[in-house]
Amino acid sequence: MAGRRNNGVLAVWAEAQRQEQRREEARWRAQATEQRRREREEREAQKAAARGEREAQRAYQQGREAEAARRTAELDARVAELSGLLTAGLGRPAFRPQALLAARPVPAFEPGRLGEPVPMPDQTRYRVPPPDPVQARNPGVWQQYEQYAAQARARFEQDWYAAQAAEADRQRRLAEYHGQYLEWVARFRREDEERAAGTQELLRRLRSGQAEAVQEYFTAVLYASAAWPEGFPHRLVAAWEASSRQLVVNWELPGPEVVPAAGRVRYVRTDDREAEVARPATERKALYREVLAQSALRVVTELYRADGDGLLASVVLNGFVQGIDPATGREAERFLTTVTVDRAEFAGLALDRVAAVECFQGLGGVLSARPERLDEVRPDRLPETVGGSVAGQGGEDEPDLFAMDPIEFEELIAELFRLRGFRVMTTARSGDAGVDVVAEDLDPVTGGRIVIQAKRYRSTVSPTAVRDLDSTVRHHGAIKGILVTTAGFGPGSYEYIRNKPLTLVSGPELVELLAEQGLRGRLGDGSGPSGGGRAGGGTAGRAPSGSGPAGGPSADAASGSGPANGRRPGDEPSAEDHATTVALSWRSRTAGGDAVELDISAFLCAGGKVLSDEHFVFFNNPQDPDGAVRVHPTRSVSGEPVRRAELTLEPGRLAPGVDEVVVAVSTEEDDQPALPLGYVHELSAAVSFGPDTTGPAAWTADTGGVPETALVIGSFQRRGGVWRFTPSGTAVPDGLAGLAVRWGVAIE
Repeated sequence: MAGRRNNGVLAVWAEAQRQEQRREEARWRAQATEQRRREREEREAQKAAARGEREAQRAYQQGREAEAARRTAELDARVAELSGLLTAGLGRPAFRPQALLAARPVPAFEPGRLGEPVPMPDQTRYRVPPPDPVQARNPGVWQQYEQYAAQARARFEQDWYAAQAAEADRQRRLAEYHGQYLEWVARFRREDEERAAGTQELLRRLRSGQAEAVQEYFTAVLYASAAWPEGFPHRLVAAWEASSRQLVVNWELPGPEVVPAAGRVRYVRTDDREAEVARPATERKALYREVLAQSALRVVTELYRADGDGLLASVVLNGFVQGIDPATGREAERFLTTVTVDRAEFAGLALDRVAAVECFQGLGGVLSARPERLDEVRPDRLPETVGGSVAGQGGEDEPDLFAMDPIEFEELIAELFRLRGFRVMTTARSGDAGVDVVAEDLDPVTGGRIVIQAKRYRSTVSPTAVRDLDSTVRHHGAIKGILVTTAGFGPGSYEYIRNKPLTLVSGPELVELLAEQGLRGRLGDGSGPSGGGRAGGGTAGRAPSGSGPAGGPSADAASGSGPANGRRPGDEPSAEDHATTVALSWRSRTAGGDAVELDISAFLCAGGKVLSDEHFVFFNNPQDPDGAVRVHPTRSVSGEPVRRAELTLEPGRLAPGVDEVVVAVSTEEDDQPALPLGYVHELSAAVSFGPDTTGPAAWTADTGGVPETALVIGSFQRRGGVWRFTPSGTAVPDGLAGLAVRWGVAIE
């Protein structure tokens, strides 16, 4: 679906609301999963104990019947939830823009283990009981008692001084940790003040009827709307026509599979299994039509209820699903509903008493005759026909930059810099060697020619390409050179551009820059403008702050993810099928309630130092020159506070001099100062060993109250012909830069 992405202040607010909803849904799902796991374990225990015991067998069967009844009740509850879509929406309070101005509460300081004083030794436990009076008359016994008593006093003093030192160190670390928290609070409040100021300006533009403000407001309201059933999509695009005061919205609907295929579950005693009884097809079709009609009425209701200033005179709502187009065999948007609703007509409805399908059709709405087969209807009007810009939320239909035609890719890069205020021309058809795009900064004082190279790569760009860019800049007499890629750069490239008029733009940075200008693009299956890639900044091999056009925070804090298997585009999956995998997972929360992200890295060492800078593997250099070690950072697509990262190792491909591979993590450094590891919970490593590797298969780190920002997970060390993994858990200060320095990486 064509359209510009909504990047305003309300888009940030709306995404925060959706993240909170997703976290709440995740908590409920986790509780339900845990409950089912416990019940399964109880059943298995009953089944094992029931062998040969008739009474226990009856109890087991009753438990299975109860489980079938519970699953049937879940199906009934799901149907009731789908049938009550409109009622649930009417029960929610109407959204008011003033709610956006409320200050966010500052969460309390959580010191974790650092908040617990070190216990002082109890002197009474060190006392040696004196001998009884009769034995005390013996000089030898009394002398032995005094010797033991002196040793006990010495142990007490030693332990007391050690505890005092530990307590002083705890208080020092607690003070540092609290200082970091206060710095975070100050930044939190500044950001909240800036958000409030931006919101005030947006509301002013909203009251004046500016089209972009109206579009941003209503798309954010819909995107953040709550109490929709689990699994319902929230993707939409909208356009507002000021002359007619009409809002045109395309809203994504759930597919037919949202209606449970099973009507009930029964337990079959004869072969000890649960059997699903299919729901009649006519019932499924009728319920799905109800879902579509209620969804449309609910969306229109939320729009009008949120319109306190009477900006909307009418709403055009087109409901679509993602499905296969029978004419092309390709996945496409299939419109199943369309309706145009005037404000006055809608205000006269008693929605709490209507029959949804009849009400929808009474408003002139058109509902697919066979929605379960995705038979389409013709939309009344589409957002792109309104004119002007189109606002949207939650889009996943961005073009894949890896699959884009090379000339189209260069044209996209040219358009990006054109929108950033440069005069631009492409050279793809002119044969100007070494230059893909020429941009001219028109500032009379600081302006001049800028040469831009665009490389649609899948693996790390070689430092040779960066050196070639430097030569091209000098050859053309340009003031600056920019190398844009869909991949990334190694530490050697960033070291080379230091103090040179060169800028490197990696794939994730490019995606974010495109989104800032309303352009569209993603990296493979998982990255998009709202996630999946990193947006520059930081240390130890990242582009220096301000050195490129990408500024601001990381784009992957909200959502985004790579392919389901964690591989990056361009990796060779067949080789990794036999590799050793270190899979990290963690839960996290900051004082602001947000998730803490971790970056996984690896150091390929010889004699305790990294073999070369290119053997430092991290997000900007995702594999070593031999392809022996690869990092696969992932992000949750649902926004839940569960994070993962993977590293794969193929010992047979390691450089001959490597005798150790160190695995570490560090907290993201886009927002300085980086958050401490104390906000990371349940950090664990699961190791799947391939050929010639061994060690513990699972390990959990204790990070509670740790103020440092980096941690050594462990290392693979060669012992004869076998690489053994040894967990560590050693905290390292200064984050990724501290890790790099420790293992000899040359950084600025």
